[in-house]
Formats: sequence, structure tokens, C-alpha cells
Amino acid sequence: MKVHNFSAGPCILPQSVLEQASQAVLNFNNDNLSLIEISHRSKPFLAVMDKARSLALELLGLENKGYQALYLQGGASMQFLMVAYNLLEKKAAYLDTGTWANNAIKEAKNFGQIVEVASSKSNKYNYIPKKYTIPSDINYFHVTSNNTIFGTQIKKFPTTDIPLVCDMSSDIFSRKLDFSKFDLIYAGAQKNMGPAGTTLVIVKEEILGKISRVIPSILDYKVHISKESMYNTPPVFPVYVSMLTLEWLKDLGGIPFIETVNNQKAALIYDEIDRNPLFVGFAAKEDRSVMNATFNLVDKTLKSNFETLLKEAGISGLNGHRSVGGYRASMYNALPLYSVQALVDVMQELELRG
Repeated sequence: MKVHNFSAGPCILPQSVLEQASQAVLNFNNDNLSLIEISHRSKPFLAVMDKARSLALELLGLENKGYQALYLQGGASMQFLMVAYNLLEKKAAYLDTGTWANNAIKEAKNFGQIVEVASSKSNKYNYIPKKYTIPSDINYFHVTSNNTIFGTQIKKFPTTDIPLVCDMSSDIFSRKLDFSKFDLIYAGAQKNMGPAGTTLVIVKEEILGKISRVIPSILDYKVHISKESMYNTPPVFPVYVSMLTLEWLKDLGGIPFIETVNNQKAALIYDEIDRNPLFVGFAAKEDRSVMNATFNLVDKTLKSNFETLLKEAGISGLNGHRSVGGYRASMYNALPLYSVQALVDVMQELELRG
């Protein structure tokens, strides 16, 4: 029986992508060579990198708009550092909505003054702050679009003349947005794109080259752009799988199609959380994430029974983050609707058994 994979990341990938990627490890392009054996400078892999970069811009509607797509290493955590290294001259502003936003703030403080415009930390990050003012004398404003650990998601982004930077690691390619509002977007591949090991960076070239510090080449966005994301040996397999996943998404109908499916999945699980007296949601309703539904049992003595039912139903990866507890249903693009229905069926079965 196929396991229903609700893992928060690395997460579920499309079955067709896994099959193609598996074959490529054995025999890539029918050349009787493995994808992970060939030179990263070879024409076959250069074609992969070019396509992965162009697909990212195409799906986000950012082609021919002054943006570049890069596949880098170090995860989103490296981008906490690189963003500040490349953009922070004197002062930047951050919205603190969770663990990763807080980590980004910590790194940026090494490079300049940081203004924390608002934080939901005092409420265990269970909501998104709304009423805040963005300073006019900053180099950029940084937000985290979706907070995997706490299950919150920004629904409306600010309109500002200040360069807007966004960590979209856990909801990129999942919903329609005006992506041209953002000057820099970064996202670890391991949520909606591919295996861990590469990070997508989308950057508007005009915001670069405006700081006075010397930037190490490996951390300089302009260097990576000049080398077309091939400055150093790239993470070949994660880039290839990301390319396959973006092809899969494009063939389905792109972001407009997947957003409809994702909204259906989210509505199914949240309706059950709100209806079923045995469960209670963690995040504020108006800020609930479409990607990560966080919830708890009202009666903790039912934990063993619930988890037995989950195991019997082939449901995996539902445990909440250690800092929050409870449960977390991560519903990334590749998770089918029937998997969410399987979870809802278990929740209803637990209710019936009392």
C-alpha cells in the first residue's frame, strides 16, 4: 500500500518525477552514463540547468522582467546570510513570524542594523502580524511567506517602494501571486521542488551592486549570475529533480491549477479540524497555512489510539515539530487529495470510537 506522506520536508514528490529521476541515476539521456557521474560542464547537464532556471521564471511569470534564477547550495539558511551580505548596507527591516524568520534576523544582525517591525513570538507564532510600519530608510524588507513549523501563512503582502525579500521555502509554486512585487525570492528545494541539496534564488538584477563591502565570490549573487549558476560544481541531482518537478507542474497547468488543488486539500482538513470535537487547530484561522495544517488532540489520552489508526491507514510524517507538538499535515503540491481524505477518515474514525 502506498504510504500517505505528510512529511514537512524533505517531502513527497510526484511519482512520475521519482521514476524519471531513478532512471536518470542509472542511465541519463540513454548515454549509458549516470546523471551523477557525468561532468557538470557537459552539454547534457548544462541543458538541465538552463531549463531548470528558465522554468522557474516562466512559472512565476518573471520572464524578461529583469530577474535571474539561480540554483545555489547551503539551503535557505545560507540565504539568511547571503541576502544581508549582498543587500544590507546600513539598515534593513524584518517581520518575525517564526523560527526561520528569527534565524534570518539573527544572521542579518552581523551586517547592519535590523528593525523588527512586528513579531508574533509572544503568542507562540500562531498568527501573522498585520499592523506594522515599514521604515523608509532601509535597504530592504524581509518576510517569510509560510511558516512550516507553526502552520501560518501570509495572505496579503505589503505594497512598498522598498526592495521586498521573501523566504518562500515552504510555499513557492503553490499559489498565484504577483511575483513581480518581490525583488528577491529564495526557497529550499526540499518542500515543493525536489530533494534537499539546492536552493532556488530569484533575484531582480537591478537591486544588486549597491553595497560597499567586498563580497566573497561564492556568496556574491552577481558572480553566480555571470556564471549562469555554474560558478562552482552545482548539486546535480537536486537541480535535475527540481527541473522534472517544474516540468510536471507546467504540464498540469502551472500554478493556477495547483492552487485550486491545494485549496481543496486545505479546506478538507481544516473543515474536519473545526467540525470534529476531538481536535483543535493551532494557528489563527485567518492565517492558516494552505501548506501546513497544525492541530492538536483536545484529549491527549487519545494519542495512542489516534496514532494506531494513522499507522493502520498508512499515514506517515504527521508529527508536529518538537517546538510545537501535536500534529502537522504538510500538504505540498505533490500530495494527492485522496491522502488528505485518508487522514480525515482516520479523524472521523477516532470520533466514532470515542
